[in-house]
Amino acid sequence: MFVATTMLATALVVPAPAPLHQAVTDLHRAGVVGVQGFARVDGRTTQARAGWGDLGRKTPVPRDSYFRMGSNTKTFTAVVALQLVGEGRLALDDTVESRLPGVVRGNGNDGRRITVRMLLQHTSGLHDATGELPVLKSYESYLAHRFDHYETADLVATAMRHEPDFAPGTSWDYSNTNYLLAGMVIERVTGRPWAAEVRDRILRPLGLRHTFAPGDRASLPRPHAKGYHQWAPGGPLTDTTVFNATAAGPAGSLVTTPSDLARFWQGLQQGRLLRPAQLAQMRDTVVAESWQEDRPGARYGLGIEFFPNRCGGYWSHGGGVLGTNTVNAVSADGGRVLVLAMTTQLRDPQPARAVEQRASHLIDDVICG
Repeated sequence: MFVATTMLATALVVPAPAPLHQAVTDLHRAGVVGVQGFARVDGRTTQARAGWGDLGRKTPVPRDSYFRMGSNTKTFTAVVALQLVGEGRLALDDTVESRLPGVVRGNGNDGRRITVRMLLQHTSGLHDATGELPVLKSYESYLAHRFDHYETADLVATAMRHEPDFAPGTSWDYSNTNYLLAGMVIERVTGRPWAAEVRDRILRPLGLRHTFAPGDRASLPRPHAKGYHQWAPGGPLTDTTVFNATAAGPAGSLVTTPSDLARFWQGLQQGRLLRPAQLAQMRDTVVAESWQEDRPGARYGLGIEFFPNRCGGYWSHGGGVLGTNTVNAVSADGGRVLVLAMTTQLRDPQPARAVEQRASHLIDDVICG
């Protein structure tokens, strides 16, 4: 395992500049119940918040409070896998069958044709069965299933009931199944839970004291803002804060704070987690084909996204889970980073689009200056 010993310096926290304060205010006005904004530019840290931590009580969003990072978890999982590659314990060209015999099989799925690289890059063609989870079907189903425990292997087995979406290596589409399998590969290689590897290889070395895998704990630590989910356009916002995140596992279960997540992204880009060869492998991208209509030029590496902008581009990984939406961006040298934690999942197209556009403008302001 390679982890540089140099730690990120504690930066001065100053009042939010007008662009960050205005952006989080605009996001709240667009329909997001609560927003936390955290930016660090060349060692100068700024924070802003807007909206409500509790919609019913109209209490403010707590500062630097806990939230579910959703699919940002995939980047953590990819880092552990690439560390194992750097140690010679795993190869990106290893097949899934060689590491997890018999797991990817049936209905046209063939683990002999799928590599670890394909899992990490979403080019495996494996179907994403996440949408079939009862907890994600409706508010009534959420209430009935929010405490359910899920085994990662069972989630993968659900995906195996479907035919592949395309032949391995021939296209690209986002699938949580890939990272459920990546977590299983990590556990097979190390003999330890993937979350323990994340803790020892990433969280402790970077000093991320407020980031963790919750396991079966369905509640968030205090302080936190409540999450609100809109199940259909025109529908009401419902409180979906309580959730057993084993439904997401190594694809999306981690809990964090804005300052911790910003520290992670900077540490990754500045080479504190991966050797240069493995960081280069992570940044070796392909066109994110199914995203081109909404995000022209989007590309995907190994657990990391690249988006072009007016000053070249930035690295990122989005994260959405019941009632929570996370947006982040970091420059290639790690000197500029932004984290937006939003406590609402909207289904109304117009406000959802307005939220996306305002977040994109803020990213450009932070990354490009």
